[in-house]
Amino acid sequence: MGEGPDGDPRDDGPVPVLRARGLTKEFRGFRAVNGVDLDVAEGGVHALVGPNGAGKTTLFNLLTGFVKPTGGSVLLQGRLELAGRSPEAITRLGVARSFQITSLFPELTPLRHVELALASPTRLGWRFWRSDRTLNRFAGRARELLAQVGLADHADVPAGSLSYGRKRALELALALALDPKVLLLDEPTAGMGAEDVDRVVELVGAVRAGRTVVLVEHNMNVVASLADRVTVLQHGKVLVEGPYAEIRRDPRVVTAYLGDPDAAR
Repeated sequence: MGEGPDGDPRDDGPVPVLRARGLTKEFRGFRAVNGVDLDVAEGGVHALVGPNGAGKTTLFNLLTGFVKPTGGSVLLQGRLELAGRSPEAITRLGVARSFQITSLFPELTPLRHVELALASPTRLGWRFWRSDRTLNRFAGRARELLAQVGLADHADVPAGSLSYGRKRALELALALALDPKVLLLDEPTAGMGAEDVDRVVELVGAVRAGRTVVLVEHNMNVVASLADRVTVLQHGKVLVEGPYAEIRRDPRVVTAYLGDPDAAR
């Protein structure tokens, strides 16, 4: 990295798929995100971690358009400004997200959910009610996606009957249906038992092929298993960034996690 004509840092490497500069969000005078710079390399898994109140979720929402920034920019592939765009517009550009709290239609099957997701970006939109044939054309691809997340045997049961872990898997299938370049996952293992956590780690490891993954995650074992790079936030700012093996030993990270050495393991 060198310097530009004004003395500012100049990046000579590959253009990050997502680049935030000076990203800031104020809520009534409180800065939840305070001048964050973030580079997300294409094709990797980048984790956002930190103690409660660090600004992870707000930053995540800024990247996906669910919160409008007070200042700063977010560039997709070095040229498309995302800051200020609607979530729908950002999704159309190839950036899809999942949610920490799963919202599904309990009476609809997983198959129907994914068919709807596949139909939504097309000219058919949400006109599915006109004919079952409108959605049936997506059934083959929908079943492929459900098989990819381990739900092939649960494609035709009401979504409300699925276990919590399988609902999260369905949520992942819905995000994948949008065929995103960048997939953002908000606490993908929140509230799960060990067996479901292992299953999600395996799923994310499988679906990362050909795309970039950004995840907010509290479970540091999950971060260790998946992340190529980790950004640790504290008080709305970047505290430290690097490979997991480095940041887990950083004294600043240990202190941020209330001085508990086990928190960074």
